[in-house]
Amino acid sequence: MSSSAALRRALLALAVVALALWTALTTPPRLGLDLRGGTRIVLETQDTPQLRADAAATDRALEVLRKRVDGLGVAEPSLARSGEKRIVVELPGLRDPREAAEVIGRTAQLTFHPVLSGADGPAGPPAADGSRVLADPDAAPSPNPAPNPSPSPGKAPAAGAGGFLALAAPALTGDGVKSAEAAFDTTGARGWTVDLTFRGDAADAWARLTGQAACAPGTDPARRVAIVLDDRIVSAPAMQTGVPCGSGITGGSTQITGGFSAAEARDLAALVEGGALPLPVTTVEQSTVGPTLGADAIRASALAAVIGLACTGVFVIAVYRLLGFLATIALALYGLISYAAVVALGATLTLPGLAGFVLAVGIAVDANVLVFERAREEYAALGDPTRTTRTTRRTGTGGTRRKGATTPLTRATLGPDALARDPRRPLHTAFGKAWSAVADSNITTLLAAGLLFAFATGPVKGFGVTLAIGVLASMITAMIITRLLADAALRIGAVRRRPALTGMAGLGRLRTRLNRRPPRLMRRRRTWYTAGTALLLLALAGIGVRGVEFGVEFTGGRDVRYTATRPVDADTARAAVTAAGFADAVVQTTGDGGRDITVRVGDTADTAQTRITEALTKAAGPLTVERDDLIGPSLGGELRTHALLALALAVAAQLLYLSIRFRWTYAAAAVAAMAQDVLLVIGLFAWLGKPVDSVFLAALLTVVGYSVNDSVVVLDRLRELRRKGGRIPLADLADRAVAQTLPRTVNTGMGALFVLMALAVLGGDTLADFSVALLAGVVLGMASTVFTALPLAVTLESRSPAPARAVREKTTDPTGAVV
Repeated sequence: MSSSAALRRALLALAVVALALWTALTTPPRLGLDLRGGTRIVLETQDTPQLRADAAATDRALEVLRKRVDGLGVAEPSLARSGEKRIVVELPGLRDPREAAEVIGRTAQLTFHPVLSGADGPAGPPAADGSRVLADPDAAPSPNPAPNPSPSPGKAPAAGAGGFLALAAPALTGDGVKSAEAAFDTTGARGWTVDLTFRGDAADAWARLTGQAACAPGTDPARRVAIVLDDRIVSAPAMQTGVPCGSGITGGSTQITGGFSAAEARDLAALVEGGALPLPVTTVEQSTVGPTLGADAIRASALAAVIGLACTGVFVIAVYRLLGFLATIALALYGLISYAAVVALGATLTLPGLAGFVLAVGIAVDANVLVFERAREEYAALGDPTRTTRTTRRTGTGGTRRKGATTPLTRATLGPDALARDPRRPLHTAFGKAWSAVADSNITTLLAAGLLFAFATGPVKGFGVTLAIGVLASMITAMIITRLLADAALRIGAVRRRPALTGMAGLGRLRTRLNRRPPRLMRRRRTWYTAGTALLLLALAGIGVRGVEFGVEFTGGRDVRYTATRPVDADTARAAVTAAGFADAVVQTTGDGGRDITVRVGDTADTAQTRITEALTKAAGPLTVERDDLIGPSLGGELRTHALLALALAVAAQLLYLSIRFRWTYAAAAVAAMAQDVLLVIGLFAWLGKPVDSVFLAALLTVVGYSVNDSVVVLDRLRELRRKGGRIPLADLADRAVAQTLPRTVNTGMGALFVLMALAVLGGDTLADFSVALLAGVVLGMASTVFTALPLAVTLESRSPAPARAVREKTTDPTGAVV
């Protein structure tokens, strides 16, 4: 590398690290509700005979909901349209979703009606002229009486003769209300009230309405004004004798009283202030997470990241020595850059997103291992007289170095026998040749991350974002920062004279052993096919016999996690839930002595959840709801369709990309191995009885990327060996490819396994299944590359060989293939 190129890289790396450090210190992260606690509600607008629920109508509904949420007093609420018909509402810190859903989800059609007379009922929809009959809230007491406010204290309203009131067409709608505010009236001893202020024309209409009512006799129901909210009279105050006939209540304001509690007054004010929704909405998804659960998840994920990074660093240092130590420094900077990128982009950091961030630490090792293994090969080849190496080119007789050439290496600077064994040259060559494989392997992972972002919902989108950011950051740290650090270290004469210290002097024990006794795996291709088929049949048997247990996200239903004050076994909790009338519920206990209880049930109603909570309280003592997820059946079916579509597109995208980069035979072999890994992971979950949900989908798509990543590296090496192998049989070349790339496969896999085991142990119940799926995927991916992808590629190439090409002699390797 020329000094000018090194300077440019150093300045770029310094700028990136400095910017990342400044961003990390000055920009707070945006935590998702699953980390800071709160309620997430997804509403879906519905068509009406008069209005279609399109994007424009949903946007209008969104603005109404925003006003209502502001009236609830929730700190930092978030509302956004998702698609054409859905609105996502996030309410941090809110633990009772039922109250929020009731307030923000009501249509809130507010109207003010003259009362014509009492009526016998029944209540019904408006007639053509707008008149209607509704129940009188003051007709008779009930277990839950409706509020009975009046504009001013004093005379009680005259009840309807038959318990109902006949109303004229609306004289005023909620659109005429300028503001509504809950207030506590201490002067008149009226308690909590709702103060209304009308706009100009509406104020005049209110004066005419109340003036007309004031003209009726004192006991006539017509002296009342009915305030109707969503087809129910919430208030029917009578005019006091002091209200003048014909003039009514002037001033453009009034006060609704009637024994409201603070919460009732606040909710009514929020509804009136926000106005009516232009079309009805239904709740299709609802999730509540307690703040304690989110804080525990942050601590566990952070600890898993530290432990995983530390174990990975120790392993890399033990294998690659000085280069491993420099790579560990680069990994720490990778963590800083990735975190800074997440907070700078304003991405919401969710629990699966934290898992993606931690997992990317293991993936970041891959690029470093690719370079280091190739550097070992290049260094070993310097002493091989059969290997033609590139030498430094000079111009002129005076030895002047041509601009852009490498630094001249002389006996005076390196010693009498060191010129051919200088470690800088193989390292530079390795970085140059590593780029194509690093790009190929990371693009396959980026494809999986992109599909997650496109088809996943809620927190799982965060996993796709952080995984993609982590992959891009790992390329920067490995190809720029690690290279700069390694170049700087190898400029030191004491380091160059001790190649064993760099970690490049030997090929490693595994590689040396494989070189001495090369494996003959391709001669037993039928054995590997038989073993793979047997495993697939076992997985399919699990799927067919045990069945795949879909989570509530894919089936619809409710999933509630409780924390009990005393331990309870699963049978006792299951019996309590069954006695409450939910025999088909799935009940599990985990945690410290069974204090954590998870209940999955198909009934999504709040009344059902209340009955289950009461039954479990009797069996386990007082409970705390740590998490409450509700998915409507329509959304569950949609998510299930999206999951299948995402998997199908993942296979198609990988096949398309690999077909561009390789022959179709290699692409088909890699995709077949990947499909095998996917089916085996699904079969494992079927046999274990673990739920398949969106977090599992995230793990499965990551397995897709990892499996193809592994296969690409080995098939790339096979392609390189075939170009240079002359008449050596393809099966023997495949065995050589395995021997040359197996150290990379094992070392990269170990880096990922350290992180995943830390997540599995420390990540809690939420990430345990995620980690199990990825652990299985990583192990199966390493095995399928050797025992499925490579044998299948050899078989397909033997049956459909590539057309012969003219061989051109070149002193440099044009393939760009790497370990």
